[in-house]
Amino acid sequence: MARPMSGVVRNVIIIGSGPAGYTAGLYSARALLEPLMFAGYMSGGQLMLTSDVENYPGYPQGIGGPEMMVELREQAERFGLEVHDKNVERIDVSSRPFKVWVEGEEFLAETLIICTGAEAIWLGAEGEDAQKGRGISTCATCDGAFFRDEEVIVVGGGDSAMEEATFLTRFANKVTIINRRDVFRASKLMYQRAANHPKIEIRPFRTVKAWLSNEKGLTGAVLEDPRDGNNEEIACTGAFIAIGHKPLTRFLDGQIETDSSGYILHHEHTMTSVPGVFAAGDVVDSRYRQAVTAAGMGCAAAMDAERWLEDQS
Repeated sequence: MARPMSGVVRNVIIIGSGPAGYTAGLYSARALLEPLMFAGYMSGGQLMLTSDVENYPGYPQGIGGPEMMVELREQAERFGLEVHDKNVERIDVSSRPFKVWVEGEEFLAETLIICTGAEAIWLGAEGEDAQKGRGISTCATCDGAFFRDEEVIVVGGGDSAMEEATFLTRFANKVTIINRRDVFRASKLMYQRAANHPKIEIRPFRTVKAWLSNEKGLTGAVLEDPRDGNNEEIACTGAFIAIGHKPLTRFLDGQIETDSSGYILHHEHTMTSVPGVFAAGDVVDSRYRQAVTAAGMGCAAAMDAERWLEDQS
């Protein structure tokens, strides 16, 4: 694809990709707004790390997350979305046209649609940094195959943790789910699927205090009971952290209103605190975080941007 032209004022620049970004690109391209997308170096969002998507309408047999992202991107590009797999470094929304800097170059746009999503949260337990990539991961799809016939743990109590644990049973001979409470945020279906699996053991009232390792990598973890502070050791050669995500909004530098966790706040439909700047997907949504809701929000953001541009003319 040709290099995007800096200095030209675009109708729409989309920052980020995933279901929200690609759907926003599809709708704005079909509206003949000639959108430009900076998808990021890790384009495709969290679904690039998901093996099977079974709850997106229109796929009765399910579909792989990366495959879905490729198809969404191809569909949007067919209608004219221009995509570049580069990260946005910073923006200036103090006046229009808005300014977007990418690898030192400045790009201009009448509207922005922010779809940068969220990234995994780490525990920060003792020894964690040293074992990242040497046994500790946040992506079972990426790294699960390295732990064939081994014992692994999954930390978390939501749907993501249950999905990670269930996926890991394809490789590991035992998966232990660690959760700080005996109440789980996971849906009943996802919890029961994990709880009923013969390879999965669920250990409530446990937190990871420290990671154990030797010269070869991870060997286990020190678990603490938050009720009484008692410690115990568990053996494992792999660990997967699934305790949530944080929105990727640091590049905004406080120019757009967010909540205390950093999620962008909508002020009017999908428009942010800055008129002409819209946001969609997991960078906004701390509640549902589903591909289908992200795609729907991306559609809404594109339509809102189109109507806002019409009102300005």
